[in-house]
Amino acid sequence: MRGFGIDLGTANTVVGTPDDGIVLNEPSLMMVRTKDPHRAIAIGQDASDLVDRTPTGITPVRPIRGGVVVDLESARAYVTAVLKHAAPHRRYGLRPTGVVAVPAGATPLERRALLEVGHESGLRKVGLVPQPVAGALGCGINPLEPRTHLVVDIGGGTSEVTALCFGGVLSHRSCRTAGDDLTRAIHRYLRVEHKLLVGELTAERAKVGAPEATDDRTLVVEGRDAATGRARLITLETEEIMDAVRSTTINIVETLAACLDDLPPRAISDVLAEGILAIGGGSMLRGLPQLIEESFGLPVKTAERPLTCVAEGATACMDHPEVVAAYGS
Repeated sequence: MRGFGIDLGTANTVVGTPDDGIVLNEPSLMMVRTKDPHRAIAIGQDASDLVDRTPTGITPVRPIRGGVVVDLESARAYVTAVLKHAAPHRRYGLRPTGVVAVPAGATPLERRALLEVGHESGLRKVGLVPQPVAGALGCGINPLEPRTHLVVDIGGGTSEVTALCFGGVLSHRSCRTAGDDLTRAIHRYLRVEHKLLVGELTAERAKVGAPEATDDRTLVVEGRDAATGRARLITLETEEIMDAVRSTTINIVETLAACLDDLPPRAISDVLAEGILAIGGGSMLRGLPQLIEESFGLPVKTAERPLTCVAEGATACMDHPEVVAAYGS
């Protein structure tokens, strides 16, 4: 095995290999015992299945937030378990290489932490590449060509807007408003407007389900009635989802506006011709591309595989080391 392309997202961790493509795509979550908080007893989907039903003494941990390491020891345990889960039959005498996608706005300290975690998790050599660069490459865009490409990456913890051209970054803006905020907005809306108490996963499913619905479709949401405490089902109009998250999406639009203001006229012409590339789980929210198009008059293209294109691009970097040399560290 030559190595791994890794996208350590706030919401999901995606791992790919040059030979097998995407081999893991699961929630960025692990369960630990309170007495031993740095040893994973369950990760990914297995850990997610335990949310809101964990026994005493077991607690959920998210070692990655905003694409960067929160706690070194927890992150090392998590990434070690992820690599073992992604390639259970790997021969551990041979240490593979890895290319890790990192937020474009990550600080040098945050980058060093990711490099340290990668090495201590069993990777022989670790390269870092900005997530928007990896996402563009995963969508078939050459980030080294002399044309400007504008990428909007709406992840779980951070939204980033990055303009790329000829191996460099023309402009970059980010905000801490992203997919998790969209989920919280839906959670709050259900509690206030419908007096329905739901778990985090239910609110997440309502958000993810919205893009697949048409104008006349509805969503059925199950929760606990805030007044009686009994289980209750409600039918939620798809348009209500957009109303619930409208104030949150405005923050993302303002971040995009600030990035566009930094670009020279010729770069704007490239964006007008090529369109804006939207990646990340938040880009699947229904109505978001139309909102951006109406705000700026620029075409928006959502990635065919918005959840995995960053890992696909990181994996492709193993065959294109010049991209890591130009953008990485």
